[in-house]
Amino acid sequence: MIDPSEVQSLEARFLRYVRIDTQSDEASTSVPSTAKQYDLLRLLERELQAMGAQEVELTDYACLLATIPATVETVVPTVAFLSHVDTAPAFSGTNVEPIVHRAYDGGEIVLPDDPSRVISPQTDPDLKDKIGEDIITASGSTLLGADDKSGVAVMMTLAEHLLRHPEIPHGKVRLCFTPDEEIGKGVAYLTPEDLAADVAYTLDGGPVGEVTYETFSADKAVVTITGVATHPGTAKGKLVNALLLAAKFITMLPSYTRTPETTEGREGFIHIYRMHGSAAEAEIQLILRDFEMEGLQAHGDTIKAIAAALRAAEPRARVKCTITPQYRNMRYWLEKDMRPVQLALSALRRSGIEPIVQPIRGGTDGSGLTAKGVPTPNLFVGMHNCHGPLEWVSLQDMAKAAQVCIDLVQLWSKPSGETPVVDWRP
Repeated sequence: MIDPSEVQSLEARFLRYVRIDTQSDEASTSVPSTAKQYDLLRLLERELQAMGAQEVELTDYACLLATIPATVETVVPTVAFLSHVDTAPAFSGTNVEPIVHRAYDGGEIVLPDDPSRVISPQTDPDLKDKIGEDIITASGSTLLGADDKSGVAVMMTLAEHLLRHPEIPHGKVRLCFTPDEEIGKGVAYLTPEDLAADVAYTLDGGPVGEVTYETFSADKAVVTITGVATHPGTAKGKLVNALLLAAKFITMLPSYTRTPETTEGREGFIHIYRMHGSAAEAEIQLILRDFEMEGLQAHGDTIKAIAAALRAAEPRARVKCTITPQYRNMRYWLEKDMRPVQLALSALRRSGIEPIVQPIRGGTDGSGLTAKGVPTPNLFVGMHNCHGPLEWVSLQDMAKAAQVCIDLVQLWSKPSGETPVVDWRP
């Protein structure tokens, strides 16, 4: 079991990691997208070496790999755990000042750098279950970075615990810290051969008990509109304003349905998230999301049809539409062999935690890795309100996540017939 001193170390690690600015940059073509991600990767490399991990390697594609040796002599599957070091570009991650709210009393948490930003149990019901726990937030002017530095801290706690307790039976454990997950490139260059694991788990989930084996399937769409530029003083009959055409494109998109703000559950969406340009040329960037490929295809067809209509209405303009696959629903592969999910659920039960199995309206590194042949469900680490200034995490929830991982590697060291099947369905 995780002891109080290890919980203190977990807290210290997390506070140390979130202070390091590791935001990724979608516009960058470098690997990783921002050099500052190396600041955390190299720190983790040194810490892993100091605690006695083996085969510690920082690859040329900025994935940090390490091994915790097996403590059983029998041949059992190698289990990997992954978390990502980057934070989302959506909100500032510079000069993060984490605050530990000891023994949370159930009231509102006012963030001092911006008192208008309040984390309240009225709007965030999960807080109601955290009375007496240690809640960690940012100060109000940045995101916290619990997504996914909570996963990073949990993995490091897992590694140190296993290395300090060789009496715990487990097979080889692989650790992998990835860059650029927030911009969809976390495992773009990671190969199954480099990971060298039979099964993996991403530690990138939310509430305690959450196990995810179903994600969105995702595409990115870029619409580029090239108009006809001329001096506005003599533009009559000549100017074709790309920005005006871009505005028309946006008004033709679904707005009362099929948007993030109008969908929930298993409903997919089209989301415009960036537009830039000039009268001469404008670019619109969108993401398309759906749990089923038919729905994803329909979203893409909608984008193409609007582009075609714009092209027909103004033949002097060039309207280009490019749709690029990003990741696919991991369920397509995991439903063929549910043992990785079943063992995760068994580990939760063993730790006294009620499983929460639900699809995630997003994706993880596990989406791409599962498609490459390594089944990779996602496990909770306790993060809430990700990608913004109201982000928070409970220290006790992170400790529970570490304990579940310790139990999980032990379950993988047992013959398959010794692990009971867990039915989580209502």
